[in-house]
Amino acid sequence: MEPVEEDIVIVGAGIAGLSASLGLHRLGLRSLVLESSESLRITGFALTIWSNAWRALDALNVGDALRQRSLLLRCLRTVSLETGETTADISLEDPKFANNNESRRIKRRDLLETLAKELPQGTVRYSSKVVNIEESGHFKVLHLADGCVIRAKVLIGCDGVNSIVGKWLGLPSPVSVGRLSIRGFVEYSNAHDFKPESHYYFGGGMRFGFVPCDDKSIYWFCTFKPSTSNWHGDFASSSAKLKEFVLNKIANAPNEVTDIAERTNLDMISFADLKMRSPWDILLKDFAKGNVCVAGDALHPMTPDIGQGGCSALEDGVILARCIAESFNKISADEGVHDKETVAIYKGVEKYSKRRRWRSFSLICASGLVGFIQESDNKLMRFLREKFLSKYAIEIMMRMTKYDCGEL
Repeated sequence: MEPVEEDIVIVGAGIAGLSASLGLHRLGLRSLVLESSESLRITGFALTIWSNAWRALDALNVGDALRQRSLLLRCLRTVSLETGETTADISLEDPKFANNNESRRIKRRDLLETLAKELPQGTVRYSSKVVNIEESGHFKVLHLADGCVIRAKVLIGCDGVNSIVGKWLGLPSPVSVGRLSIRGFVEYSNAHDFKPESHYYFGGGMRFGFVPCDDKSIYWFCTFKPSTSNWHGDFASSSAKLKEFVLNKIANAPNEVTDIAERTNLDMISFADLKMRSPWDILLKDFAKGNVCVAGDALHPMTPDIGQGGCSALEDGVILARCIAESFNKISADEGVHDKETVAIYKGVEKYSKRRRWRSFSLICASGLVGFIQESDNKLMRFLREKFLSKYAIEIMMRMTKYDCGEL
């Protein structure tokens, strides 16, 4: 099969891949997005979009459309399962947090479909799994499972935690953090009674949280250390056992809270081993080299404790699109001279790398610190968490939302 030549190839049609492709499209550049699955990957149910991500969505010109399909959150509340006491109750409308703050819950399907619909037809190619990457001069040659061969001037890996592009760059594999996650999504036949607030319950090395997505649906999660939770490995393969496990862990919560998990259908429960990239790998390894780079979970997989996984992927997409577009503009100015073309692309990728290195490092460190505060079962840490560390953890979360990726 004859190789197909493309200027920009993005591997993975997740949040990072679609936002990078849309950013390039807004700047007049075509990209090809290769997605291994047969359709958009909408696992994960829902996510919170913080202010930093709304700035990115506004830069992509889809912010207003998504605001109409999301729920504005008013408050963050943390409660101890051991004492029943509220350890933090923070209004997002408080002047301390309200300035330039916007926190909304949105269904992952709505986010991905909105990004994808803004792309020209044919931008995303489904059932296109990359199985090998080779070099050919200044091109990167992608071999797909269906036998297709693509030569790319720029290769962007947005293909998740097990990124083949990341492996090609030499990035070490993400490591398990020793915590597991069970997630669920429940839809009520009639409106539920919960206000638009984020609720978090802590105790015994476990965190349970839930957030309404609209007046009839709620997303919930349970993260925990298996060593302190009477966890058995065979639970992971059974949604019924996962549900039973969660109900046992939150038995001390109010009835209206346990009812959320009780109502959840088994096909709306998922399980994951939480992983992260070592922050030192971000500082010391190349995640962008020549005309190849990674973004999203392929770059900075982190624990969900500060709710920045999807948000930072949107930041990546906007900044990456801007850096790559600037490099291609320089190519046009140089009338496509081959050596100058290569140098311009390399500089664009390098600029992206500089913009994202410290931000990615700080996000991973912040999520790890907040996770430690929230789920530690140490008696001293438990005491400190209930007295003042819960508020400190939320302040760390809010600090991460102030980042501005800028306009396209």
